[in-house]
Amino acid sequence: MSDLNNQIVKATKWSSITEIVAKLITPITSILLARLLTPEAFGVVTTLTMVITFAEIFTDAGFQKYLIQHEFKDEVDRTQSTNVAFWSNLVMSLLIWLLIGVFCEPLATMVGNPGLGHVLTIACVSIPLAAFSSIQMALYKRDFDFKTLFKVRIVGICIPLVVTVPLALWLKNYWALVVGTIASNLVNAVLLTVYSKWKPSLYYSFAKLKEMLSFTIWSMIEAVSIWMTSYVDVFIIGVYLNEYYLGLYKTSITVVGQIMGLITAATTPILFSSLSRLQTDEKAFQEMFFKFQKLIGILVIPVGVGIYCFSDLIVLILGEQWTEAAGFIGLWGLTSSITIVLSHYSSEIYRAKGQPKLSVLAQILHLIVLWPVVLIAVKYGFEALYISRSLVRLELILVNLIIMYFVVHISVWSMCRNISASCLSAIIMAFVSHGLLMINQSIWWQVISIIACAIVYFTVIVCFLTERRMLFSFMQKIKL
Repeated sequence: MSDLNNQIVKATKWSSITEIVAKLITPITSILLARLLTPEAFGVVTTLTMVITFAEIFTDAGFQKYLIQHEFKDEVDRTQSTNVAFWSNLVMSLLIWLLIGVFCEPLATMVGNPGLGHVLTIACVSIPLAAFSSIQMALYKRDFDFKTLFKVRIVGICIPLVVTVPLALWLKNYWALVVGTIASNLVNAVLLTVYSKWKPSLYYSFAKLKEMLSFTIWSMIEAVSIWMTSYVDVFIIGVYLNEYYLGLYKTSITVVGQIMGLITAATTPILFSSLSRLQTDEKAFQEMFFKFQKLIGILVIPVGVGIYCFSDLIVLILGEQWTEAAGFIGLWGLTSSITIVLSHYSSEIYRAKGQPKLSVLAQILHLIVLWPVVLIAVKYGFEALYISRSLVRLELILVNLIIMYFVVHISVWSMCRNISASCLSAIIMAFVSHGLLMINQSIWWQVISIIACAIVYFTVIVCFLTERRMLFSFMQKIKL
């Protein structure tokens, strides 16, 4: 257990460093691109991404999660399974890319971009590139080797600055985003393969594939259900509104995701890997989950409240063409913080327990509510849409809490109590921010207000003994 804790601390350190550097560089790139390109350009790329991410579900087929979660008999078993996963991924990705190329025009028309079939075909080069490197990435995560992933990620983060932004200056259209994404995936695939200790060999076993599919089929179904809940709104907006509002909508979600990702992207893969190693020890399993949830709550809840309070500042930074997105950015940020601590990590528990079907159940129950809500709200305009879409996430939280209590046997009361200090501190911070914004709303005053709010929040949170000990302990370990 102590060895695992040390691995977790080191992994968290490198994963956190990666996300901190990423969040220093990525926002700069996003701001430059938001100022150089129109919402319509982002709308086109959103529909392309919808097709690519759906295709990648079937190319990965859940093998990455299987390699992280599964307990292998020995090193030979692990190597054989890895080879089977790699070749299955690669062959499937090439077949799907070929099919997309053949039916590119009907697909482009279906997602709201008639006449852009050739763009879709070129953009889908990312599918085999991602498949080529996904297995290596799974092995790094399984072994808690986030130091190597840090090196690769940093190079990938810089690609948009040296490729996408110059192309945006030159082309002024969606091609800049398409080519930049392909370049990032290519560099990622090359570096992960070069650094990886494991290299693919000419081994394949259909018997091994059949053994793996018992887990991966449910994992794949789960991925499809998550994709549907993530993109059903994008599809509906593409049909009922236009590329401008689709760009506003998806960029707002992306901006919030980039801010929240500083915390979640650094911790989610570590939590899954950690819980997977503890899946047979129920007491240690729950202790690990509650530690993560409390720490994430301390960090992510004030960020969500801060996004809600200072959404106008975010829009000012992005540019005046994004003014209509201010309300959505704020509300999505607020609901994201609650969703992350009470729902998002539930999926990691289901997978770590080897029960991805529970996540499928949660996603289907959410989709049953989400689809009609979005379909009705979109007819009343963009504001009604984003308010409804943000608030309907509370239903997903409720569903996951019920599953956690009745199936996984994790107390809902304990989960809520675990984040109560963070919520109280964030509410006090929100009142302070409201008072400060009543004085002045200039950019520099808002920046000063954010710093003041952060000081207020952490001053209040350290008044709670458990939270104070956890923060200080975490900061000391990260220095290791």
